[in-house]
Amino acid sequence: MHNALWKMSAAAQAQAVRDGDISAVELVDSHLARIAEVNPQVNAVTQLLAERAREAAARTDRRRAAGEELGPLAGVPFTVKETTAVEGVPTTLGSPRFRDLVAPADAPPVARLRAAGAIPIGHSNMPTLVLAGMHSRSELFGDTVNPWDPTRTPGGSSGGDGVAVATGMAALGLGNDSGGSVRIPASFCGVAGLKPSTGRFPADHRVLGPDDPGPASQLLVTDGPLARGVADLRLAYEALAGTDPRDPRAVPVPVYGERLPGPMKVAVVADPGGHGVHPTVLAAVATAADALRDAGYDVREVADVPRLDEALEAYHRITVTEFAPAWPAVRKLLGEGGDRYIEMTMEQTPPATAEEFMKLMGAWLGIRRSWAEFLDEYPLLLGPVFTEPPVEPGLESRDRAGRQRVGAGMRLCSVTSLVGVPGVAVPTGLAEGLPSGVQIVGRAFREDLCLATAQDIEDRLGVLTPVDPRRHSTMGP
Repeated sequence: MHNALWKMSAAAQAQAVRDGDISAVELVDSHLARIAEVNPQVNAVTQLLAERAREAAARTDRRRAAGEELGPLAGVPFTVKETTAVEGVPTTLGSPRFRDLVAPADAPPVARLRAAGAIPIGHSNMPTLVLAGMHSRSELFGDTVNPWDPTRTPGGSSGGDGVAVATGMAALGLGNDSGGSVRIPASFCGVAGLKPSTGRFPADHRVLGPDDPGPASQLLVTDGPLARGVADLRLAYEALAGTDPRDPRAVPVPVYGERLPGPMKVAVVADPGGHGVHPTVLAAVATAADALRDAGYDVREVADVPRLDEALEAYHRITVTEFAPAWPAVRKLLGEGGDRYIEMTMEQTPPATAEEFMKLMGAWLGIRRSWAEFLDEYPLLLGPVFTEPPVEPGLESRDRAGRQRVGAGMRLCSVTSLVGVPGVAVPTGLAEGLPSGVQIVGRAFREDLCLATAQDIEDRLGVLTPVDPRRHSTMGP
């Protein structure tokens, strides 16, 4: 049984530890063995916390032996993106400059997962400073490989977590998302991922100093979990939700809201903004829509989501304006070619003046209002995570056309991050050997509805992972 432990769901792993069927040390050792076997092929785990994880597991086993009640994630190993602090471990952000930036304390989401019994087993790879592009390649740790096809990116910026979870190196991953950075790697790696509502999970992103970031970073960046199945995603959601004095943005909203009268209406938009969508993505959305019809939902195709192009313009202008003053210093930390993605973005979307920025902040509120009205009519939205299958690594930094393709592909993720509403990425199957999937978007603070709907899709279409890394392309020439 020891060799199969890493294949179990997070829920089953925790239950087995609580029941005494396995020890937490055995569970951690099983994952460490899987990491030793797989990580050299995919390079997802960057800083292995083997001894720390074994010590935490031993403490869990001692608590059980003493008759203490263990948490819902007892003994479950999880990875943590290189952006997020784990006490006593460097938070490198993938940059050589920060290889010795040892965290004095756990970030709030790490602390909450620990409090539920989960055990950090390693940091995970990402684009350098989360700025070098969508592909998870860092200056400090190199490229992370998509286990389904090494010629395709695993996505990012939480790509290391997506790969670690998909290959069984961890049962859960802790990433963050400000425009698709949890949902895209989940979709490209064939796992599930949750971007919560703004203010649902407490966070503290003051990694590099005592100062808080500006409004875009405060309101767009949300920490979020990845898991192989939606039930495990739900366990992580329950553990991560709540308040923390370190984050006054986090609000005490109930984890589960009131039941809505059925049948639940689901709006379907396969091609947001009408900018084009790949046939395999269209097929994935159609497959998920059929699954929801079978589950009793009132599924309706609608013309479009609210104000998409205006929202994309606001998203990029606001973020570029906030970031522009620091760019001359930051670009030096990204390594050769690492500045191309942001440089092309800034060429396309110049910073706003003070007057323009104030108008943009008003437009932001108006866009959120339009979405609230849309979701008042349709409590759920079904759409693509990315409007193409997984693309080649570094496409977004290759040239302007590649940058435009990737920006267009993630457009529904970008807009829903701007709006601050939750989204769950869930697989729908394989297309030409690569994972395909969709996202379920819901009203603010109704992650519970998104998760329940994603579970209904998964129940009908199945789970794709864990998967062994493939050493050659699954795609045609």
